[in-house]
Amino acid sequence: MLSSRLLPALVAAAVLVTAPLAPALATSATAPVLSSGDQQQLATAYARATNEFYKKVDPQALLDGARSAMASYLAKSGVKKAELPPIRAAATAGQNVRTLDAEVEAALRASGGKVAPKNITYSAIGGMLSSLHDRWTVFLDPKQYAELNEGLDGAKFSGIGVVIDVDDQTKYLLVRQVIEGGPASKAGIEPGDLILSVNGKSTKGLAVEADSKMIRGKTGTGLQLVTQREGKALGTLALTREEIHAPSVYDRMLPGRIGYLALTVFGQDTSSELSQALDALGKQGARAFVLDLRNNGGGYLNAAIDVASKFIPDGPIVSVESRASNVMTYDAESTAIAPKPLVVLVNGYTASASEITSGAIQDAGVGVLIGTRTFGKGVVQTIYPLGDGSAIKITTARYFTPRGRDINHQGIEPDIVSKDVRDARFGEPAHDPQLDRALSYLNQRLAQGGQETSAR
Repeated sequence: MLSSRLLPALVAAAVLVTAPLAPALATSATAPVLSSGDQQQLATAYARATNEFYKKVDPQALLDGARSAMASYLAKSGVKKAELPPIRAAATAGQNVRTLDAEVEAALRASGGKVAPKNITYSAIGGMLSSLHDRWTVFLDPKQYAELNEGLDGAKFSGIGVVIDVDDQTKYLLVRQVIEGGPASKAGIEPGDLILSVNGKSTKGLAVEADSKMIRGKTGTGLQLVTQREGKALGTLALTREEIHAPSVYDRMLPGRIGYLALTVFGQDTSSELSQALDALGKQGARAFVLDLRNNGGGYLNAAIDVASKFIPDGPIVSVESRASNVMTYDAESTAIAPKPLVVLVNGYTASASEITSGAIQDAGVGVLIGTRTFGKGVVQTIYPLGDGSAIKITTARYFTPRGRDINHQGIEPDIVSKDVRDARFGEPAHDPQLDRALSYLNQRLAQGGQETSAR
């Protein structure tokens, strides 16, 4: 079971590159309190922040950020009047790392054993990254990093196979999507259904995360759902939790033989899943395609390039510029399908990797964008694992569309504007005005018998 609001908390607006674990760096020669592992993490975080962040970094700001964060953490942990000595940046990175180690040890001594050393180290790393004032540059504790990987790498979980949200009107649990072959699908649950209770507990007014915890559970265990469809009670359904693999690509054939492809994230398996979906729809005689990138917060850079390459036969997909002004242009990978009329659906939550794909399609003139202006995130993050299950995510580059557009904080204006509808059922034209507009456009193009060209 996936939450439609759970993934964006960590994945939203992300273009990600994963870096290998860093080799050992020079650390403090003595460590009366701080472990060598914590020293290594502090040194790695400092080095990555100063050397890899896409803008010039002030070492003093990093040290001050670490000190401030540790002081705040001690106060929240009940340590009163903890005095941490001021930090002054030195001429070399090695000296600054040793100073940082000493400051963390001072915080540990001030805590009087009330806090775990690892938590102090984590707070220092988080404080350094926060000092960069970049919302995408963050520390990920082991749980957060595991959740990020689960969302991007197609990890399996135990549930009933639904994507859920909270219905704005009733405040009950709303089924957004149903994973084919899962327990919910077998029980006849459909998108748009309301789940009123789980094992006798009402879902009304609960947050998505709380609903998720009620529905997830050990494989093989049962649960009872009271459901409703269009105001009519469906009764109580008895389901058994199964191991679920949530695909990142959903496909179906719509009226007029228009293939519908919805991407939830740009993950590890997205390219292969999209290829399979395109092949299946092609065998069914698809005459045109709708690529739905609404509410897709991004994912891996290479996945965005792979997806765009399915529709763009040649030429550039995206250009990435690092702090040193080194520009790398990624071209289409010669994997494009035969050209067919194409619409890409976008909205304000279409972000980052989704904007790379939609921007490339628009610039190449192989499809038309319909919806609302996209999020506007034109930067790339690299993930650096820290060895204990935690990681740091740092903005390392900017990117530009094939025509050189910088969409950061600007977004991409669709070719045809169609407003969002909050309770739309994605993939169902009768309940999804933006999709209905896309079908009208494509049917008109097909009737004219012309190849797809951009409306810009």
